[in-house]
Amino acid sequence: MATLFDLPDLVLLEIFSYLPVRDRIRISRVCHRWKRLVDDRWLWRHVDLTLYTMRPKVMWHLLRRYMASRLHSLRMGGYLFSGSQAPQLSPALMRALGQKCPNLKRLCLHVADLSMVPITSLPSTLRTLELHSCEISMIWLQKEQDPTVLPLLECIVLDRVPAFRDEHLQGLTRFRALRSLVLGGTYRVTETGLDSSLQELSYLQRLEVLGCTLSADSTLLAISRHLRDVRKIRLTVGGLSAQGLVFLEGMPVLESLCFQGPLITPEMPTPAQIVSSCLTMPKLRVLEVQGLGWEGQEAEKVLCKGLPHCLVIVRACPKESMDWWM
Repeated sequence: MATLFDLPDLVLLEIFSYLPVRDRIRISRVCHRWKRLVDDRWLWRHVDLTLYTMRPKVMWHLLRRYMASRLHSLRMGGYLFSGSQAPQLSPALMRALGQKCPNLKRLCLHVADLSMVPITSLPSTLRTLELHSCEISMIWLQKEQDPTVLPLLECIVLDRVPAFRDEHLQGLTRFRALRSLVLGGTYRVTETGLDSSLQELSYLQRLEVLGCTLSADSTLLAISRHLRDVRKIRLTVGGLSAQGLVFLEGMPVLESLCFQGPLITPEMPTPAQIVSSCLTMPKLRVLEVQGLGWEGQEAEKVLCKGLPHCLVIVRACPKESMDWWM
């Protein structure tokens, strides 16, 4: 009977990739072969450290011994709610990531206190930055800061960052490579702030506005005025009306449109009105409706029949839009 040790290296590497970091290091002590496999560059391309309250000494060891030039994506936490004795992210650690990990493209930070970590200390190689339940300072994304910071940044996800406001949104306009913006629960952003910022972010190709206090109508109006090259839109349906949907009609390159519940109001467009507007979008190929209770009902049939050229997806529950490896 074949055992685990009889498996080819490629199969073992695939198995090891599902193990938490701590277990990967432990199995490297089993035998010389497994030690060699744990040292394989492929195994350390994507690292998730959010499962642990990582002591600084351990973090520095991982950085020097395993990650370094192998690392492409890193997910880590700052333990914001773990008490004053918990380890916190530091500017020195961020700078070390930039120096020792030249291939790092994606950084995802959870519950991190970044109020004392300047954005200038983040690795300049980043193409994607995700902040989930993080604290930032008022000057963290000021427009007047050094324009050479994060020159390659293409995507930024701001998920439940309570301090994020209009001034920070305006500061994003200095990232000229930015093409994808996700705002989730950024309740301090106003309709005026969104409109004025999108005017300077006209090069965005993907915009998601989820769980904010902004109405869907005002968001669509700002998009139609400034983001003529947008290819993907996802937003919650709070405040969405048939008149707001009209703002999107004729969008020239829009390929994917998603409306996400659970708020449904009497003003919500009917499935027939959604079909009518979507038919004016020449490039639209994907329509998603999530959490509106339309699955398996007449509404779903109307959407599918009215848009035969589109992939129509009707889900019972909103799909998590903050997936790390998107």
